[in-house]
Amino acid sequence: MIHRNFSFKRLVTLCGMTAALAATAAGYEVWYSAQAILNAGKGGFAPYYVASNQHGLVTQGRGALLRLSAERGMNLDDRFSYGFGADVVGGYGSGIDYLRWNDGALRPHLEHPSRVWLQQLYGEVKWRGVFLSAGLKERSSALLDSRLSSGDLVESGNARPIPEVRAGFIDFQDIPFTNGWVQIQGEISYGKFTDNGWMRDHYNYFEQHLNQGALYTYKRCYFRTNPHKRFSVTFGMQVGGAFGGNTTWYDRGKTVKTRHFDSGVKSFFKMLVPTDGGEEYYSGSSLGSWDVLMRYNLRNGMTIRGYMQKPWEDGSGIGFLNGFDGLWGLELKTNGTGVITGAVVEYLDFTNQSGPMHWDPDDHPGTEIRGRAEGADNYYNNHEYNSYANYGMAIGSPFLVSPIYNTDGCMQFLHNRMRGFHVGIEGCVTERLSYRALGGCRKSWGTGYLPLVTPASDTSVMLEGRYDCRKVAGLSVKAQVAMDHGTLYGNNFGACVTIVYKGAIRL
Repeated sequence: MIHRNFSFKRLVTLCGMTAALAATAAGYEVWYSAQAILNAGKGGFAPYYVASNQHGLVTQGRGALLRLSAERGMNLDDRFSYGFGADVVGGYGSGIDYLRWNDGALRPHLEHPSRVWLQQLYGEVKWRGVFLSAGLKERSSALLDSRLSSGDLVESGNARPIPEVRAGFIDFQDIPFTNGWVQIQGEISYGKFTDNGWMRDHYNYFEQHLNQGALYTYKRCYFRTNPHKRFSVTFGMQVGGAFGGNTTWYDRGKTVKTRHFDSGVKSFFKMLVPTDGGEEYYSGSSLGSWDVLMRYNLRNGMTIRGYMQKPWEDGSGIGFLNGFDGLWGLELKTNGTGVITGAVVEYLDFTNQSGPMHWDPDDHPGTEIRGRAEGADNYYNNHEYNSYANYGMAIGSPFLVSPIYNTDGCMQFLHNRMRGFHVGIEGCVTERLSYRALGGCRKSWGTGYLPLVTPASDTSVMLEGRYDCRKVAGLSVKAQVAMDHGTLYGNNFGACVTIVYKGAIRL
């Protein structure tokens, strides 16, 4: 019975609220997936293009993995929304011998990936145009096509995710008083590396250094002109880095020194807005890039994008004193299906690094030589922190050979003075059969500090086909064949098959 003071208007309002809640409940979906990943080859590691830009999932020459995940994405059309995800991987990955200093000699010991690990576990919320995310979440380049590109120089999606708290704009937002002609997008995060055990197991304890317990940070700020126009430009800067933890230096198997780096509140602000620290220069280890992307929409529906990423580690790189170093790319996209739906051509060069000489009088108090020669960058490496990698895989571009491939136990990038080309193409053969092909070649001169007497080279290719099953909705099969040839990764051949089933639970 309806109370006599209960008005018709209230009844209509209650019915409307009930209908809205029912509609919301009807649209509440949790997506789940199960993947079986099988790979095999004659090399110790999976071929370059099978392992690259896959969030560190497949690295070994042989493996059998089962991946189970569930997620709920945020609804970007709602003023307030939330999402979450969980992702577990388990199975077998073949082992590889790494050298470690033991009883006065470098001796091999077998290492393999964990049999079970947590790939993702996160929660996130949005309100209007801002978001907050916490946990492990896979992230890829904000600028480049991760399926076809060689990889973003700062955050490519090549390594396993790092647990972090991240906040920023959910997408590009109009800047007030510009009438939509200029938009801004930015993010900032703080996290913590969890690969301490992996580093201890793979490091040789013979030379260089090892950091344990470091924190991670990432930030970017992009501006974009009106995206509704046929021609649009995106430009800005992004930077990742490490700070805190304890670093121990080794020389021929002996501990030289150990140092603790502050990770208090003050260090968080220093990594956000670097300040001059005198002899220490700036806190932590930073690796960033200047990014520019130009996009043009053709009348036939195609889109052409040209882009550039200029790497930097300090003031010399920020000031464009590192020559032609960087990633230079051209991309073509079509709308709809076809034999070719996307293509990318890229040239990468990291051979300048602000020149081979470095002299900063601030590093030598009391010197009378006041001239400066700020060069000798060492991309993705640092003299106090670990290399820019997570679980051995580059956080930035995989084009520079990741530390996981150094079976001598040196956890640094030993091939960062490189140049080469990369191409990617994808398309549809039929409605349910698609393909992707990647290829590239590179030449390495080692590093500026450890140059190679004889340059090393590599040529890698990969062909992938994917079939979406007609009779079983949500079931797809992906097959890859790939090879490496040269002196960087060796002569390697391998294949990978991934069977995926996806579905949704609707509440």
